[in-house]
Amino acid sequence: MGLFPVAVGALLVWIFSVTVHSVSEIGANWGIQATHRLPPDTVVRMLRDNGFQQVKLFDADYDSLRALGKSGIEVMVGIPNDMLASLSGSVEAAEKWVSKNVSAHINANNVKIKYVAIGNEPFLKAYNGSFLRTTFPALRNVQSALIKAGLSNQIKVTVPLNADVYESSTGLPSGGNFRADIHDLMLSILKFLSDNRAPFTVNIYPFISLYTEPSFPIEYAFFDGNSSPLNDSGTNYYNMFDANHDTLVWALRKNGFGNLPIIVGEIGWPTDGYAYAKGLYAQRFYQGFMSRISGGRGTPMRPGPIHAYLFSLIDEDAKSIDPGNFERHWGIFSYDGLPKYALNLGKTNSGALIPARNVHYLEKKWCVMKPSANLDNPQVAISVNYACALADCTSLGYQTSCGNLDSRGNISYVFNSYYQRNNQLDQACKFPGLSMVTKTDPSVGSCRFGIMIEPYYGGAGGRFGSRQRTLGLVVGFIFFLWIFL
Repeated sequence: MGLFPVAVGALLVWIFSVTVHSVSEIGANWGIQATHRLPPDTVVRMLRDNGFQQVKLFDADYDSLRALGKSGIEVMVGIPNDMLASLSGSVEAAEKWVSKNVSAHINANNVKIKYVAIGNEPFLKAYNGSFLRTTFPALRNVQSALIKAGLSNQIKVTVPLNADVYESSTGLPSGGNFRADIHDLMLSILKFLSDNRAPFTVNIYPFISLYTEPSFPIEYAFFDGNSSPLNDSGTNYYNMFDANHDTLVWALRKNGFGNLPIIVGEIGWPTDGYAYAKGLYAQRFYQGFMSRISGGRGTPMRPGPIHAYLFSLIDEDAKSIDPGNFERHWGIFSYDGLPKYALNLGKTNSGALIPARNVHYLEKKWCVMKPSANLDNPQVAISVNYACALADCTSLGYQTSCGNLDSRGNISYVFNSYYQRNNQLDQACKFPGLSMVTKTDPSVGSCRFGIMIEPYYGGAGGRFGSRQRTLGLVVGFIFFLWIFL
């Protein structure tokens, strides 16, 4: 196993850190692409109640960081891809970013920032090279800014990368190496991370393999040992995570960085929007993963502790669904902080997920299709298409949570989603001759007709909430005029 070039003192520091962290570390990704956020203080309380000691953010949201102050939770704060260009071209811009989003929160709020994530999967093949020229310079500049701020010893930079940055020439982990088109760039990044004693961060998703490859054996996605093993020169791999993780380990070894620490930045399973995106599978996957790494167990090539962040903490109903309808359903908690299934994280006495506390909902009322409305009304298709475009219809479809609704049920679900997103404004349930407000819960079986939580109006999140309320008023009125004029 090749060692990366470090000074003796740095090597001793690395050995000491591995010795100290004798058990796996589990954190959670906290995203905020939602029309109605849970208040950040509520989320931080939920993190602490469930024993999470690490959290990963996708940007430097002020309210989230403020709420994490004095919580003792270690934070990985993210820099979005669209900011990489400005940070790559200017050390001064990086210094300003670090001052505003790192130093200020540490000094004023005692936020325990441990990592800065440069971009999010910037080398994803789907981006067609958009961030190849800006990621590494941004990484260097932010590191320089941390050094200038006197924070480089306590805060490490990293680049969360998709697992598609490496591949295997043989189909086995031992054939692993980095993609040919980014190989030299990856070596530069690896040396930089090694020189600064920073970790390599990778996102691994067995679910995505199942989603994109029809022939993928489903049992290989889980940790039960029920799948046929993949034999790699005597080493058996019984699940996709181990094999994928160790393909990376082999890629690091072949390039002289075999001891570089690895963080699993994202790992998870969604619960809706696709046939295999169900709570039953998600619970099985997560519980298997937690059992697999409990007590510091790792993979065949890295048998020691695993540091991972579950993806994700809460559903986000404003995420893009370009990758698939499941994108809005990754949370182990629903949008209002309710657990979706039983899951023992090994962090609490109860061994069960603890819901968010003191969540405030809007009034118990729903927008549904009138019983007297005619399905043949030509306004039905217009209204449904309009509402669905501005609401969330990802729970409708084949083998989804609401896939068994009849035509009226589907229409009611769409109307209600639009109504709730617009804070139950009267105008949002005035689809001409088609809709009505009811106080009888229309939920059926596994299909939940949600009631939205009250908008959060604090800080940046509050401005977003205010825009949503205003948007509901304006859009509803324009829609009303458009239908009747």
